[in-house]
Order: sequence, then structure tokens, then C-alpha cells
Amino acid sequence: MNRMLMKCRELVCSEEGATATEYAVMLALIIIVAIGAITLLGKKVNNTFQNIADNLPDN
Repeated sequence: MNRMLMKCRELVCSEEGATATEYAVMLALIIIVAIGAITLLGKKVNNTFQNIADNLPDN
């Protein structure tokens, strides 16, 4: 039992690698950048299609 407690304590106190919090922060930043890029790209694509539609002849 004492050995298991030592392993649990070692696991909790270990600072190797990234923690879940650090992964969550990285994921949040990636999502923010992705949303910004998609929004910007979406507006440009919408403007391009609108320009094409405006220049098409009416039948």
C-alpha cells in the first residue's frame, strides 16, 4: 500500500511534459487563430463570389 501511495505522489508531483492545462491553453490559441483565419477567408471568398455574380449578364 505504501508503495502505491509513493507512486501516486510521484505521478502528481512530476513536472515532466505538458500538463492538461497547458494543452488546453495551446488548443484555445489554435482555435482562436483558426476562427480568425476562417472568418477573414470567408469574407474574401464571399466578396469574390459577389463580384462574379454582379458581373454576370442578366437573362
